[in-house]
Amino acid sequence: MRLLIARCTVDYVGRLTAHLPEAPRVIMVKADGSVLVHSDGGSYKPLNWMSPPCTVRMAESEDDGIDQVWTVENKAGEQLIVTIHEILHDHERELGTDPGLVKDGVEAHLQKLLAEQLDALGDGWRLIRREFPTAIGPVDLMCRDAQGLSVAVEIKRRGEIDGVEQLTRYLELLNRDPLLQPVRGVFAAQEIKPQARVLAEDRGIECIVVDYDALRGVDDAESRLF
Repeated sequence: MRLLIARCTVDYVGRLTAHLPEAPRVIMVKADGSVLVHSDGGSYKPLNWMSPPCTVRMAESEDDGIDQVWTVENKAGEQLIVTIHEILHDHERELGTDPGLVKDGVEAHLQKLLAEQLDALGDGWRLIRREFPTAIGPVDLMCRDAQGLSVAVEIKRRGEIDGVEQLTRYLELLNRDPLLQPVRGVFAAQEIKPQARVLAEDRGIECIVVDYDALRGVDDAESRLF
């Protein structure tokens, strides 16, 4: 991984255009080929990025006030153009193979139970794969609904905004695959925070609250007083 702190401008050219004016930022070039541009705010989400597979061309510049120009291009021809005005810090390090995310017991068990009981998500659904791989991490469940359309399901014990953001990134990537598109998203959790629900529904993501005890077969709904 290469981490560069630099004064830069960033332009995205593709399905739309976007411009970041000159400012100090962190540029991350990962071993998988992805390039991410971060500011010192906005939590973990990059200001702009290019997902792999993509190519990175780094060219020295003869223009005054410009050190280098990076052109990052994906297979769809979209470009992220990073104009570096001043390098403040440059560090490169091999991180090796990551062991991956280990989910807590409840969340991992929820995924297993929902994969076995897809009717809790929708009638007529079928499972394509658990931990469906993408370039930015695995989708918990990839399914087909009753109409045969692709559905990406993100499962959380407690559904919060970061989970919606995670699913949004998966959907953006998955919808570039002509064999899967269109892909809709489902955010499933034992509890979904109101802010997360508003954000999900605004992005066309369906929210489903799941009953962990009922899935485990230890909760008899017919015996409840309420």
